[in-house]
Amino acid sequence: MTRTVTTCCGGYTKYHFATFILTYASYCFYNAARKTFSNVKTSVRLSWAPPDENETLPEGYSDHVKADNTNPFLESADEAEVFFGILDTVFLASYAIGLYISGVLGDRLDLRKVLGGGMCLSALAIFMFGSLSEWISLYNKAYYIIFWILNGLLQGTGWPALIAIMGNWFTKSRGFVFGVWTSCQSVGNILGSILASLVLNQGYAFAFLTTASILFVSGIVMLLFVVPSPNELNLPASLEEMDETELKKDSDASGDDNDDDDVCSNAGSPRPQAIGFVHALLLPGVAMFALCYACLKLVNYAFFFWLPYYLSNTFLWTEVVSDQMSMFYDIGGIIGGILGGFISDHLGVRSPIVVAMLVLSYGFLFGYSFCSNSYILNATVLTLAGIFVNGVAHVISSVIAADLGQQDAIKGCREALATVTGIIDGTGTMGAAVGQVIVPVLQMHYGWPSVFYFLAATAILGTIFILPVFVREVKMLDRQSKYHAK
Repeated sequence: MTRTVTTCCGGYTKYHFATFILTYASYCFYNAARKTFSNVKTSVRLSWAPPDENETLPEGYSDHVKADNTNPFLESADEAEVFFGILDTVFLASYAIGLYISGVLGDRLDLRKVLGGGMCLSALAIFMFGSLSEWISLYNKAYYIIFWILNGLLQGTGWPALIAIMGNWFTKSRGFVFGVWTSCQSVGNILGSILASLVLNQGYAFAFLTTASILFVSGIVMLLFVVPSPNELNLPASLEEMDETELKKDSDASGDDNDDDDVCSNAGSPRPQAIGFVHALLLPGVAMFALCYACLKLVNYAFFFWLPYYLSNTFLWTEVVSDQMSMFYDIGGIIGGILGGFISDHLGVRSPIVVAMLVLSYGFLFGYSFCSNSYILNATVLTLAGIFVNGVAHVISSVIAADLGQQDAIKGCREALATVTGIIDGTGTMGAAVGQVIVPVLQMHYGWPSVFYFLAATAILGTIFILPVFVREVKMLDRQSKYHAK
């Protein structure tokens, strides 16, 4: 029997709003914790390795580096940069594996346990990596690599579970809803930068401690309060598509058959059987968008991991200023994700807006290599690059992943949302891992401009991967326009 509920805002209930807020905050804290290392790289490098003999340090570092860096465990700044690249790579590789695994588990186990448990354990790994090791002076490469691999595996529990929960609750105007919701990635990055800048003067260990503590508490909250599916509350899965009158009628006549609904969508029905990994990979569009997202996530994580470090070392800005400037890329991602989702809702297809935004991104990625030491110019170009790269990445990883995980090919009778999301985000993370090997090599041998040329070329490759989907959907739009013109 379905329960009577009060709806507002187009049929959404208090349960929809609670789900939106809880899942949004959850991934904000995931990303804030993940961003900590990139936000404090300069401080970590100056703690782990001595500055080069003729190196000009960023503003504010000269005195305390000379006082504190008496026994570094790495021999040079170059060795530190290489080790950072190794840490970023092993994190992303393990993160990708974690996404694949948690995607499969998410369609088979209780989503709240996968999500909440992963958050709490990830928080512990971050604390062990960045806080405890500094406080007890445990400087060891193997130690750092082990805990960063564990953190990557556990961070992978987040996105597939969250997209599955959101996909279960929201089906109407999904592009706009997910476009707004997926801003949690960029908001999380911004939050991570703010938190790091607030405590960095106390030492980088406190930056890790702050974000890890918030992530741990959030994990407890998710374990206690998130509801993975409307079915658990005996609500119809398509609740947001009904008006209040229809809801009351359905509640009053709960014993009647609903001929228009698929039996697998009825409230209170058993959870559908999970789809296999290979079956999910072979669903139409999944492989192509996964490869496209691999390219976009490579670009995103190059900015994610290296932008504050690049700004600090190229323009000699303080780490706090560099962290704050890097927020503009994430602000652009918020704008682009919302616009991309909203426009694609009205088009009825996703790939045309994705391709259009990617084409516009090429010039900003290439042109950023020519940006001078100007706050305004850097903020402007980073915002525009964020709109057209980060925004598209948000659309693919959320709304398109949800669309593909609930497409007609599986008729709604098979559980595939978390698995498909894990495949897309896992493949994307594999691409990002490759990028973390390439970026420091290009930087050391050819300078920072070569990095941005490489990122522009990668965005072009990502566009090529989804051209078959783009051509098919453009033809479909053309047929529809001709039909309506008759």
